Amino acid sequence: MALYFITGNKNKLAEVQAVLPQVEQMQIDLPEIQELDARKIIEAKLAEARKHHASAFMAEDTSLYIDGMNGLPGPFCKWFLHALGDKGLHKLAQSFGTAARAVTVIGYVDEKGSVEFFEGETKGMIVEPKTESKFGWDAIFKPEGSDKTYNEMTQEEKNAISHRGKALQKLKAHLAK
Repeated sequence: MALYFITGNKNKLAEVQAVLPQVEQMQIDLPEIQELDARKIIEAKLAEARKHHASAFMAEDTSLYIDGMNGLPGPFCKWFLHALGDKGLHKLAQSFGTAARAVTVIGYVDEKGSVEFFEGETKGMIVEPKTESKFGWDAIFKPEGSDKTYNEMTQEEKNAISHRGKALQKLKAHLAK
């Protein structure tokens, strides 16, 4: 059975394929609703994608929550990062507290249209970037218990503890049933 991942992001695809090698990329230009609830974003993506494709596929949304900012930037992190960059996001976090959570919600729909969600979360802190980020906000997120940011980790190290890795492991277990 083919499993498609709806994304145009090559870094996300690489992380997914490291856990689920059978996944193939599907590029569909889908509108993305603006919403604080990541599940609602994924539900809308999946519903729209079902209009274009009837096989099993997945979509995901990744959010970065700065604890002192009451749910922000959350699903809007991409836009905060675009406007402020790593250094600006770090500076913002210093004003509100650097404790943060990285969360990925994966929505999976089977061939029959049944939808399930798989969530992964990693607690950490926002730190000053030492290097240019390879992917998103990896240069400023340091997971709890680690002396490295995601940016400083190998893909295997990151997938073992990351929000996306945790969500993917749950999806992998579900697919193995």
